[in-house]
Amino acid sequence: MDIIICGAGRVGYGIARRLSAENNSVTVVDLSSELIQNISTELDVRGIVGHGAHPSILKKAGAETADMIIAVTYSDEVNMVACQICHSLFGTPIKIARVRAQDYLEEKWQDLYSRENMPIDIIISPEIEIGKAILRRLNTPGAFDVVPFGNGLVQLIGIQVDEDCPITNMPIQQISELFPNLKASLVGVFRDKQFFAPDPDDQLVVGDNAYFIVESAHARRLLDIIGTNEEKARHVVIFGGGNVGSYVARELEKVSGVRVRIIEADKARAENAAEQLKNTVVLCGDALSATVQEEAGVRDAQSVLCLTNDDKTNIIAGIMAKSFGAGQVFSLINDISLLDIKPSLDIDMIIDPRATTVSSILRHVRKGRILDVFALEGGAAEVMEGEVLDTSPLSGKRLDEAVIPDGIVIGAIIRDGDVLQPSPDLIVHTYDRIVLLADITALKHVEHLFRVSADYF
Repeated sequence: MDIIICGAGRVGYGIARRLSAENNSVTVVDLSSELIQNISTELDVRGIVGHGAHPSILKKAGAETADMIIAVTYSDEVNMVACQICHSLFGTPIKIARVRAQDYLEEKWQDLYSRENMPIDIIISPEIEIGKAILRRLNTPGAFDVVPFGNGLVQLIGIQVDEDCPITNMPIQQISELFPNLKASLVGVFRDKQFFAPDPDDQLVVGDNAYFIVESAHARRLLDIIGTNEEKARHVVIFGGGNVGSYVARELEKVSGVRVRIIEADKARAENAAEQLKNTVVLCGDALSATVQEEAGVRDAQSVLCLTNDDKTNIIAGIMAKSFGAGQVFSLINDISLLDIKPSLDIDMIIDPRATTVSSILRHVRKGRILDVFALEGGAAEVMEGEVLDTSPLSGKRLDEAVIPDGIVIGAIIRDGDVLQPSPDLIVHTYDRIVLLADITALKHVEHLFRVSADYF
């Protein structure tokens, strides 16, 4: 695909890095010559210095023949105008814009983005997606990743295997034999910085990141079996009262019995958060201050969420909170070079904002009837939900007869609202929805499984 990305900041860089690695033709536009120089040098992309909403710059970037524009500059208005111009002047088929201001995202204004008004096909709000990911993790204690598929009927759950896990050092196929009524499938393992789709004879070992596809109603039982029986947090402290922190606090206010406090260094932002939130205590102060953390009750907090705009603050403040006695600490980190130091830090979870943003883009890049996508471990694998059409090589086949390439593991099949556990004799029907994992070597084969016409390939 020919793709234009407006914005070479952290979000734009992450998207360009992923899409260019998949042999898409990517052009990146930004006003900063320094950012364009960096991204052009480090990635296999074309860089153009200029304003992302100017017609002449978009034409120079190839908007007349582009398949997609992804506008992710720091300005919502520039992003929206870029999409409008690409539609009106160049007929670009797919237009994606990052929109951060919550006022634009209110449901009562949803008609704004119709084809007749402002023709943006997909609105992405990384801050809200990050907030939703944090809330899912808080709601599923013991898991480091929780992503819904199939309208919430199934979930991808990531669990770190520790010494107390009772299913280590046994063939994976024995898990279903020991728990025959558990609708859960182990689909991926990340071990020693390597990702692999496991075979039935493989075993889990301590330190693995294990990824399961599980029927949502069975998620709690899966976590109990694995031994991660933590309770949901009732006392939460948030560092940072910006878009992400305020969104999480606002949603937690809806949960009965949860106490939330926010520490925000910027006075104006703290006052704004205090006005928005009804039952949250907002403190104006430095999250790196031991006195401020003590005042916020970090010592007794079950969860501390470090969500400021500064990575180093999120890391150091998180370590401080943990040393004071906080139960679990989440830290938001934008700089990918810092992600590898997580094992040496006393932080329970690192939140990578690119994972949710890139995943929301990929579902529109993937071909065939692929409905949803979530990227794992920096793009080493993807979990996808696809719909089986008549033209799919799976339609009408038993799973043991279907030719499923190496690197693909089917986790669940959804049929008429029911979740079916994959088994060799299960016959795939047209319009079934399949949730599967594919490692990076098998991605092109997934598109074939969900192809939309007999001559697609």
